[in-house]
Amino acid sequence: MRHFHLTSMLLGGLLFAAVPTSTNYTLNNYGFGSGGTANSTSTNYGLNATTGQPASNQQTSTNYTVRPGLQQAQQAYVPVAPTFTNPSSYYNKLKFVLNPGASPSDTKFSIAVSTDNFVTTKYVQLDDTLGASKVYQTYANWGGASGQTLIGLTYSTTYQMKANAMQTNFTETEYGPAASASTVAPTINYDIDTSAADTETASPYAVSFTSLLPGTVVTGTQRIWLDLNTNAVSGAGIYIRDANGGLKSNTANSTITSATANLAVASSGFGAQGASATQGSGGPMTITAPYNVAAQNVGIIDTTIRQIFSTTAPVTAGRTSLYLMAKSSSTTKAANDYGDTLTLTVAGVF
Repeated sequence: MRHFHLTSMLLGGLLFAAVPTSTNYTLNNYGFGSGGTANSTSTNYGLNATTGQPASNQQTSTNYTVRPGLQQAQQAYVPVAPTFTNPSSYYNKLKFVLNPGASPSDTKFSIAVSTDNFVTTKYVQLDDTLGASKVYQTYANWGGASGQTLIGLTYSTTYQMKANAMQTNFTETEYGPAASASTVAPTINYDIDTSAADTETASPYAVSFTSLLPGTVVTGTQRIWLDLNTNAVSGAGIYIRDANGGLKSNTANSTITSATANLAVASSGFGAQGASATQGSGGPMTITAPYNVAAQNVGIIDTTIRQIFSTTAPVTAGRTSLYLMAKSSSTTKAANDYGDTLTLTVAGVF
């Protein structure tokens, strides 16, 4: 009976010293021993670090601080979605601005781009095109608050963009949320009017001369007005050519030949003079030589296609006009059917 009683007392002592537990852990020993070894492991964890403590003096660099005790590393923040837009109806590029949040200034970012919600992914390169390799740059090198323009894109396509961050080795974050923007279709819209004042007119389009008195420079009673809207990245040109190389009379079998000339001193001639070039935005629209003249000077109109107006950038509400001028000589055969057919075309530089 004594032996049985002693055993019960020992069991009570063991129960009193039971190890502490919780739902998440069990502490099997109060002692720390030697502090473990490098890459210590158990069923539930792996310690991939060296043990012990650094020297008592503080060690620092641009990217980290090591203090006595624990080793501390600066971690970058996961970037929020970039600002991703199409500010000028681009068909082959989009603008982006990174949002670095509170990450330090030397944090570097890579930018991922996709057209299929990242089933396939490309990355923004140093030249702002898309490529297969990740490229890391600081927020400042990605354009800072002004951002940069992603180029070489496909028209009428929606793109998704997201960024990740890296402060130093082993601190690369996951990619943050994505933003979307779309390119549009290439467009060019062109219209022609003929009137004395700046107004819209319908076909047929004609310019008339009251009479062609010998030795007199006569300006057509209507101007030719031209509208242009285009998102062509390098602008557009408006071109002119004719069918006869001048004002031709079939009845008299005679032509008042066109040439680049000062009609005030030439014996006869026919040509065009740029009168105005304006735009609502973009551009600017300009008059091209030899049509950028004044007084009674004109540029040649013949069967060669010649540029008369141009812009080197996208333009909205471009509006240009030109005069036609002619002069006959005392030897020009009289007839009432002098005329010409002009063709005005526009071509965008996409």
